[in-house]
Amino acid sequence: MANKIGTYLKALSAKDNSIPFYVALPSSSIDWNMENGINEIPIEQRDPDEITYIQGMIAGKIENVMITGEKFPVRNFGFDVTPAKFVSGLITERGICKAKKSSIFSLFPEKFKNSVK
Repeated sequence: MANKIGTYLKALSAKDNSIPFYVALPSSSIDWNMENGINEIPIEQRDPDEITYIQGMIAGKIENVMITGEKFPVRNFGFDVTPAKFVSGLITERGICKAKKSSIFSLFPEKFKNSVK
């Protein structure tokens, strides 16, 4: 499951505390031909300035203010990929299923015949 940064950490925390972790998604967001999101999804790299600067007031004017040192390398990922083993289930418009291929296809059998087996 690919989602905004922080989803993976929430799923890890839920697993560590024995709390079920569900993902709500429309079926239109499922890539029916993908086998392994961790290996196949290119992770967007966003502009590092989005996290190295904030806007602040300097001498009565709003300015961009650096909050990190200039020598610190920064990577700004657009989203992360959460492995299925940390997801208790998926909530879709057709119901709830486990985060497993067979369970997903049981809700969407018409997709099975056109997907990667």
